[in-house]
Amino acid sequence: MRAIVQTGTREVEVQQRDKPTPDADQVLVEVHSAGLCGSDAHAYTYEDGYKWIPIPRVMGHEYAGTVVEVGDGVTGLSVGDNVVEEPIHSCGECFQCKNGQPNVCQNFSITGMHRDGAYAEYVAVDASSVHRIPDSVPLEHAAITEPTSIATRAVFTQSSVTPGDNVLVEGPGPIGVLTAVVADSMGANVLVSGLEADTRYRLPLLADIGVDTVNVQDGDLDDRREAFTDGIGFDAVFDTTGHQSGVEMAVDHVRKGGEVVVVGLPGAPSEVFMTPVVRGEITVQTSYGSAWRNFEQAIRLMENGAVDVDAIVDRSYSVDDPTAAFEGFLNSETCKPVFTFA
Repeated sequence: MRAIVQTGTREVEVQQRDKPTPDADQVLVEVHSAGLCGSDAHAYTYEDGYKWIPIPRVMGHEYAGTVVEVGDGVTGLSVGDNVVEEPIHSCGECFQCKNGQPNVCQNFSITGMHRDGAYAEYVAVDASSVHRIPDSVPLEHAAITEPTSIATRAVFTQSSVTPGDNVLVEGPGPIGVLTAVVADSMGANVLVSGLEADTRYRLPLLADIGVDTVNVQDGDLDDRREAFTDGIGFDAVFDTTGHQSGVEMAVDHVRKGGEVVVVGLPGAPSEVFMTPVVRGEITVQTSYGSAWRNFEQAIRLMENGAVDVDAIVDRSYSVDDPTAAFEGFLNSETCKPVFTFA
């Protein structure tokens, strides 16, 4: 079978690999579509926080496909079921797992990083980690269930955003775009901030689907905040930038009594002056990964059309030239590349 394999720093290639055989508690999934996200790009550049990933490695953790073989010990799933995977696998035994917090398991493993992933024509996956996809959701849409679940967790679980709230989302990468769309779907007033590089593709994408945007290197975010919130400040700011300045900027633009939700993973220490945070009683929250419920929420949003998947995904990149997709993503020339294996 064809597989996209990372072979070095900024090096990926298409290789022929053996088709996996599912264990008794697994199913074999024929991959239809698989998306590229920020963590894949960080792994591709082999940044410090990703150098533990063994190379060569079949990449990919967000995907959708069809069950073509069922292990002897699997019940509740059948050949022909359309499914997606929860790619963060918890141990079930540590304190966090037993405390109902499996997304921050002490002994977690991630598909496409700790184990070979879904940038391949077939993948064997634990049956306990998959969700069925209704027939009304095309597989090419379901491929972004996992990043959408990260957004539903950030908005629905880890924030207190309600309809009518004024929300700033920092960063128009895949998670930022989906966070904005999820917040918009529940009736929040959403503004997304980006940089000059984002004006080529990502900010226009958001504008096309009806979400307000601002280029912070061209426009004055202070003025936009004043106009957007009647001088009050944002009720909630979601930092999806993955840059240390994101949190610092967020506390400057959230209102007193508001909240900041950090979703991106800053690659360097952040310096936040805490006195105005305390005096303003600003809540600083975090959101990591997602849980079973968040996957189901994401599926329902796609099922009812609240997420305009066709506007968000970019299917112009070929499995046969994966380097173009990674470099295009890193250069902000695209937002959500999706490889089609079917």
